[in-house]
Amino acid sequence: MWRQKSENRNKNNLKFNIMEGLFVPIGFFLAIFAILYVYWTTRTKERLALVEKGLDAGIFKGECSQLSLVKWGIFLIAVGLGVVVGYALSNVMDEVVAFFTAILVLGGLGLIVAYVITSKLLKNKE
Repeated sequence: MWRQKSENRNKNNLKFNIMEGLFVPIGFFLAIFAILYVYWTTRTKERLALVEKGLDAGIFKGECSQLSLVKWGIFLIAVGLGVVVGYALSNVMDEVVAFFTAILVLGGLGLIVAYVITSKLLKNKE
């Protein structure tokens, strides 16, 4: 009798653990969907309000300049190098600390390098 209750309790715990593992991804995707839905509906309402007032709704169109592409490219290369350096440092120190430190430091250095390069490119254009 006692063994049967214990087995039922273990089965219920296993079912609960499986269900608990499903709630996190489902909740994550629902949160992403809710954020995107609110963003798109708000943007549409703002555009319609501008059109009703007779103003140009073209302010929402962003141009993708070459300088922003250079910035993003250098930043992502630096983050990739941060992952590699974090992997190398994970043998020496705690893995989580190594990855976060390397990614953040090299990502920041990448942004500084991108700033220097884009400012030089802007000076050359003038």
